[in-house]
Amino acid sequence: MNTRIVIIPTYNEKENIENIIRYVAGLQPAFDILIIEDNSPDGTGDIIEGLQKEFAQLHMIRRTGKLGLGTAYITGFKWCLAQGYEYIFEMDADFSHNPDDLIRLYNACASGADMSIGSRYVTGVNVVNWPMGRVLMSYFASKYVRFVTGMKIHDATAGFVCYTRKVLLAIDLDKIRFKGYAFQIEMKFTAWTLGFKLKEVPIIFTDRTLGTSKMSGGIFTEAFLGVITMKLRSLFRKKRK
Repeated sequence: MNTRIVIIPTYNEKENIENIIRYVAGLQPAFDILIIEDNSPDGTGDIIEGLQKEFAQLHMIRRTGKLGLGTAYITGFKWCLAQGYEYIFEMDADFSHNPDDLIRLYNACASGADMSIGSRYVTGVNVVNWPMGRVLMSYFASKYVRFVTGMKIHDATAGFVCYTRKVLLAIDLDKIRFKGYAFQIEMKFTAWTLGFKLKEVPIIFTDRTLGTSKMSGGIFTEAFLGVITMKLRSLFRKKRK
């Protein structure tokens, strides 16, 4: 059995999904693929079903609707743990994350990290095709998270991640509360507070050229307020102990 699997959430990704699946399926070492498909009206799920006839390592969970990024990953984590995978990855469907970097994230964990993070900001700002306003918002959001939480991570909102099995087993996934950017922060913060070793791997993030971004103002608001909530909950837990 392969020990590596990539979780890719999808909603209206018909322009990208076949290309990303074929690219990941061709990597060495090999990666299995799990698509969490949120009932895309553009036919993304039907494309994936067709590709499953060609790729035995391609799996799909179809959900009833657009239920949020965080719940998609939680669903995927639970499925992957039940199947016995040792290295479980998060990756976007739109090629903003270079699939070749999956190998670098895997190598970081295979070499001793408990969790590796594809970081846009660990060596400066490595973002392509974003408007300056969005770059600044994302960059300073990561600075804000660092300041509030105390985590020594440059890109806390990153969505390109490798988790080792033991990290996901240690986290109570049913208690993860957030769905957007804040979900990514909450997972890293929880792993960090549990004492796991997090390693940032520098990547170049390239904004999508096909399809439509799923970002919204509500996602940023959730992240801003969620960081404070996470930190306060952590402090209260320490006091109770």
